[in-house]
Amino acid sequence: MELQQLRYFVAAAETGNFTRASERCHVSQPSLSQQIINLEKEMGHKLFHRLGRKAVPTEAGLAFLERSRRILLEVDDTFRELKDSSNFDRSITIGAIPTLAPSLLPPLLAVSSKRFPQLNVQVREDFHDKLIAGVVEGELDLAIVALPAREAHLSVETIFTEPLLVAVGKNHALASRSRINVDDIKKERFVMMGTSSTLTQEIHRFCGENDFQPSIVCSCAQVATVKTLVAMNFGISILPQGVVSWEDRTSLICRPLAGRNPTRDIAVIRHQLRYQSKGAELFLGVLREHTKRPPQNPALR
Repeated sequence: MELQQLRYFVAAAETGNFTRASERCHVSQPSLSQQIINLEKEMGHKLFHRLGRKAVPTEAGLAFLERSRRILLEVDDTFRELKDSSNFDRSITIGAIPTLAPSLLPPLLAVSSKRFPQLNVQVREDFHDKLIAGVVEGELDLAIVALPAREAHLSVETIFTEPLLVAVGKNHALASRSRINVDDIKKERFVMMGTSSTLTQEIHRFCGENDFQPSIVCSCAQVATVKTLVAMNFGISILPQGVVSWEDRTSLICRPLAGRNPTRDIAVIRHQLRYQSKGAELFLGVLREHTKRPPQNPALR
């Protein structure tokens, strides 16, 4: 039995498809399939039901899957620990969701670079589910996401709670209001992030609790696009406090909702069982220090 066979097996079990598994492992599909067949012969059990294009683990496959994950985790962690102890040029990869990365990461990277010049921090900005998958699969040392994050083997540490604000264009009818109530926005058109965004899910949850569903006229991949369309009075939005910049004051009005204002919880997630490198611990210390007090946004003063 070879480690590479275990990696192929785990990839096929997690993707449910030999082709996607081969893409993830950067190997040809026939080669991956043959290695899994060889593994099945050695084990004396079928590990997958081949259902057309689907690869569904058998009962034996499910029993073998968890153990395979543990074996690979131990091997990878051993390599990382040995490398960490002898190499001062530490490298880590962190992730953050698009509604956090532009405001939260630059100051963190600046402090980290100044305090630990030997630490090489690589950054990945992506949606919530992909970042969680990156942590679970070992591609990311840590990720900063909005809750919830309920996957098994995740260590979840809440670092701050962020208010969500109603954003309208400077010339919108609500712009002159000192207070904006939930009833004021029920009949408005909304510009939002796409359905992959936890921000959109949080807005839908808040609206549902207040007995209405937002009328969405545009779904965007970038916060900057949302803000531009809101400034054009294409619709209104609900945005995290941290994404509102000083420059936005010339085109947007952002106010908390009167009464029960929506919020979101921000957390840093890590793999519970994975060896945490010294570099990751150093960066995590900077993150905790930076978020010890609730972030303030001077653009809203």
